[in-house]
Amino acid sequence: MDIVRDPQQFQQQALAARARGQVTALVPTMGFLHEGHASLIRWAAANAGRVCVSVFVNPTQFGPGEDLDAYPRNPEGDAALAEACGADVLFMPEPGALYAPDHCTWVEVPPLAQHLCGASRPVHFRGVATVVTMLLNLAQPDVAVFGQKDWQQLALLRRMVRDLHLPCRIEGRPIVREADGLALSSRNVYLGPAERAQAPGLHAGLLAAAALARAGQRDAATLKAAIAAHYAAHVPAGEVDYIEIVDPETVQPVATLAGAALAAVAVRLGRARLIDNELLQP
Repeated sequence: MDIVRDPQQFQQQALAARARGQVTALVPTMGFLHEGHASLIRWAAANAGRVCVSVFVNPTQFGPGEDLDAYPRNPEGDAALAEACGADVLFMPEPGALYAPDHCTWVEVPPLAQHLCGASRPVHFRGVATVVTMLLNLAQPDVAVFGQKDWQQLALLRRMVRDLHLPCRIEGRPIVREADGLALSSRNVYLGPAERAQAPGLHAGLLAAAALARAGQRDAATLKAAIAAHYAAHVPAGEVDYIEIVDPETVQPVATLAGAALAAVAVRLGRARLIDNELLQP
């Protein structure tokens, strides 16, 4: 596996690979890789001739007071995992290599960024869309692979790629969970023992809402109330950021389930802000 830190070198390699007709898959990450990331890299290795993994803690998607400085990092472990899962190139730039001191160009997708995480993290998705556009320009991938835990991000990036006519497909892969249902996340390391014991309740509440939807419940307010009641009973230490039922493609709130809808939640448990989601099929 080749480790590259210079953006221009990374792009030159990508352009040469595209000229050779190689199919490239990109797996963008912020590092501290876990089995969820590993599943994305393995999928990329099975579906492309060349696999690039980026590790970059993107400063522009963190707001004031968020955990940019504390975000967990393990570059040596990241390199070992990426190589073991089939990566050909690991791109690990420094922030100054991607953002010039006078950087002033941004990519935004306002309609898909205004709800859910965008409501409490107003600069987050501007930073995500901008850095992913950079990475797509540098890596020249045929497909970029993301996890479905960040569903809003996935929907936003698909719209961005469509609207800008970027020659890349955005592939969403299923959430990888612990045995007790907790979605894997680099931020899970923030959980203390008592918080970790309650954390599986996030997914359990979503599964309860999914069961209600399958049984015929179509009222979004009723489904949201069921999730909130579950959290009050089983995640008492949690501070709910949001519980929403939205259209899976537009990420706009819905009042009634006319077809598949997404139940999405964000809950703070101690230092950790955990997100999760579940598709509801009426």
